[in-house]
Amino acid sequence: MKDILILAIESSCDETAAAVVKNGREVLSNVISSQIDLHTIYGGVVPEIASRKHTENINPVIREALSSANVTLKDMDAIAVTYGPGLVGALLVGVSEAKAISFATGIPLIGVHHIEGHISANYIENKDLEPPFVCLVVSGGHSHLVKVLDYGEYEILGRTRDDAAGEAFDKVARAIGLGYPGGPKIDKVAKSGNPDAISFPRAKVVGSEYDFSFSGLKSAVLNYLNSCEMKGEQIVVEDVAASFQKAVVDVLTEHSVRAVRESGMKKFALAGGVASNSALRESVAKAMEAEGVSFYKPSPILCTDNAAMIGAAGYYEFIKGQRSGYDLNAVPALKLGDR
Repeated sequence: MKDILILAIESSCDETAAAVVKNGREVLSNVISSQIDLHTIYGGVVPEIASRKHTENINPVIREALSSANVTLKDMDAIAVTYGPGLVGALLVGVSEAKAISFATGIPLIGVHHIEGHISANYIENKDLEPPFVCLVVSGGHSHLVKVLDYGEYEILGRTRDDAAGEAFDKVARAIGLGYPGGPKIDKVAKSGNPDAISFPRAKVVGSEYDFSFSGLKSAVLNYLNSCEMKGEQIVVEDVAASFQKAVVDVLTEHSVRAVRESGMKKFALAGGVASNSALRESVAKAMEAEGVSFYKPSPILCTDNAAMIGAAGYYEFIKGQRSGYDLNAVPALKLGDR
C-alpha cells in the first residue's frame, strides 16, 4: 500500500506551524514558529499582530518543514489546513497559503477543524489508539468533553458555558501578577503552593452535568484577592495558584470520570493546550486507573497548537475521500462536527 504524505498548515492563533505527516501517525517534520514573546508584553494575543507575523513566517516555516522531512511538494498527496475555529485574520493566512499551493500544484486541499486536530494529536504517539473513546479537549479557547465515535465523527457531551479552562488560567495568572501565558506559569508556581489553602468553588451547571463553567471560579479568585487587599492580609501567590488550579482540575477530572462511566467506554484521551498541565495529567491518570480505563495523552509539544496534529486529522479525512474546494474560507466560530 502506498504511503500517504500530507503537508499540514496551522495558523489559528499565535503559532505559525507546518508539518509533514506520513499515514496519519508518523511525523516526518513538525516546525512551529511561536509568537509568545511578541504578545507577552501586551498580556495576551493581539489579533492584528498575529496575522502580520503569520504572513511573514508562513513561507519559511513551510520550506523548513519540507526540507526537514527531506521531501518536496511533488511528494505530497494532500495539503491539510486549519480553517476554524480561531482568529479570523490568523486563519486566513494559513487558508490562503494552502489554497495557493493547491491551485499552483494541483495537490488536493483538505480543510481541518482545529479541535479535531487536537483530538488527533493522540494518534501520533499512541499507535494503538483507535475510536471509539472519550476525549477531554481543554485549551485557551475551548473546553469540550467529546465522544469520538469514529475518525471524524463526534458527539459533544459537554462544553464550557462561559470561560474556557485556559482562558481562566490566563485571567487568574494576570490577576496574581504572573503574566502571560498563564497556564504554564500557574502550573509551575502551584508546585510550591498548598492546593487546600483556599476553598474556591467547583461550579456545576444545573441540568447539564457534562458542561463546564469557569467564570464564577475566576470571579471568586478576584474577590479573594480584593478582600485580602482591603483587609491588609498577605496574599501567598503560590497558594492562590495551587488552590485555583485544583478547583479547575477537580471539575475536569470529575466530569471525565462520569463520561467514561456512563458511556461504558474503556479508553480516555486528553487534548489541547491545558492537557500539558502536570496536575491535570496526574489527576486524570489516577482517576482512569481507578476506573480500569486506558489513558492516552500527547506529549506537551503536541498539546499546544502544531501542524502535525492537523496532518493526522487531515489524513483520515483524505482516506475517506473528503476534499475542499478553492472556496474554502476561514470560519472563526466553527463548531466541532460542522463541515
